[in-house]
Amino acid sequence: MRIDTLITDARIASMVPGDTPYGVIEDGAIAISGNTISWVGERRDAPTAFENAYSLEGRWVTPALIDCHTHLVFAGDRSDEYERRLAGESYAEIAKSGGGIAKTVEATRQANSAQLAAAALRRLEALAEEGVGTVEIKSGYGLTIDSELTMLKAARGAGIASGMRVSPTLLAAHSIPREYQGRSGAYIDEVCIPLVRQAAQEGLADAVDAYCEGIAFSPEETRRLFIAAKAAGLPVKLHADQLSDSGGARLVAEFGGLSADHVEYTSDDGLQAMAEAGTVAVILPGAFYSIGETQKPPVARMRELGVPMAVSTDSNPGSSPMVSLLTAANMACTLFGFTVEEAVAGMTREAARALGLQDKLGTIETGKIADLAVWDIERPAELVQWIGRRPLHGRILEGEWV
Repeated sequence: MRIDTLITDARIASMVPGDTPYGVIEDGAIAISGNTISWVGERRDAPTAFENAYSLEGRWVTPALIDCHTHLVFAGDRSDEYERRLAGESYAEIAKSGGGIAKTVEATRQANSAQLAAAALRRLEALAEEGVGTVEIKSGYGLTIDSELTMLKAARGAGIASGMRVSPTLLAAHSIPREYQGRSGAYIDEVCIPLVRQAAQEGLADAVDAYCEGIAFSPEETRRLFIAAKAAGLPVKLHADQLSDSGGARLVAEFGGLSADHVEYTSDDGLQAMAEAGTVAVILPGAFYSIGETQKPPVARMRELGVPMAVSTDSNPGSSPMVSLLTAANMACTLFGFTVEEAVAGMTREAARALGLQDKLGTIETGKIADLAVWDIERPAELVQWIGRRPLHGRILEGEWV
C-alpha cells in the first residue's frame, strides 16, 4: 500500500481500549494513506517507504475531538434569561412564560440559511481551536417544515465552510410551537413525522432526536416519532430524563438508540436497558451547571453497568451557552466524578459511538479516518485539568493538516 504521510516522534494516545491507559504508544508513528490510517505502532517498526514525513518532536497526538451534542444553528439572544435565572426563576418557569426555546424559535424563523450558517461557523471555529474535528448539530429552533429544513441545510453549509465534519440531527420535536399549544400530538403527526420522511429522502439528517419531558413531548408521542424514524432508516437519540424520570432512557434503548442525553434522573431500569442496547449516555455538564440543577447523572452506576459515557457541550443559546469541549470535560470530572481517561474517551471514542461513527472515528488505529489532534502538553491530563487553556498545536483532518 502506498503511504502518503508518515508521522513520527509522536506520543500517541490512541484511545484503543486495553491494558495501557489512553492506549498510549510512547515513541510512536502513524502512517496515512489517502484519508485513512494505514498503520500505527512504535516508531522502530514504522514503514520505510512513504511520500512525506512529519516529526511531531515528541508532541502528543489524540483522535480529533468530537462534540456529539450541540445546537449551534440558531439566531437571536437569550442573555436576559441568565439574569432571570440568577434572580431565582427556573428553566421550566422561563419556558412556560414564553422564554427559553420559544424565544430562539421566533428569531431563528426570521433568519435565512446563509445567516444561520454564518453564525454557526463562528461557533464551530471556537471548537476547532480546541482540537474538535467532528460536531453534531441539531435542528429544533424552527418547528415548521420549511424552517427545520433550513436549519439542517445551514448545518451542512457551516460544516463545508469550516472544513469540519458536521453530523446534522433532526430535532423538530424539541418544543411545542405556539401554533400547536395544547395539540402536541397533532404537531408530531402533522410536522415532525413528515419532516422525518423528507429529511431522510433528501439526505439532510443523520439521525432523529426528541425532547421527552413534561414541558415537551410525552413518551407516547416520542414513540410514534421513533417508529417513523426507524421506517425512514434513520437512527434515533433522545434528550432523556433531564428534569424528571420520564422513562426516556428506557424508551430510546428499546429502539436501539445511539444515545440518551442528559440522564440526570434516569432510573436503574433505564440504565440497565441502555447497557443491554449499547446506548451511549451523553453527559452534558454545561446544562447542569447553567440551569442550577442539583440531581447529578448516575455516573458510578453507569460505570458499574458498562454504559458507554460521552461528554459534550450541549452548546445552545439558553441552557448551555458553552463553546468549549475541554471545559465540559473538566466539569464532567469535577462535578460528576469522571476519571480523566473517561473524559478523554468521552470526547473521542465514546462520542464517535454516540454518533454511530465508531467504525470510522474516535480512536487511532488501522482503518480509521485520519482525523487527529496534536497537542503541546506533557501528559493527557492537561487537556482536562486546565480551564481556558487551548494547547492545540494543530489538526489533521481526512489526512491533511488544517
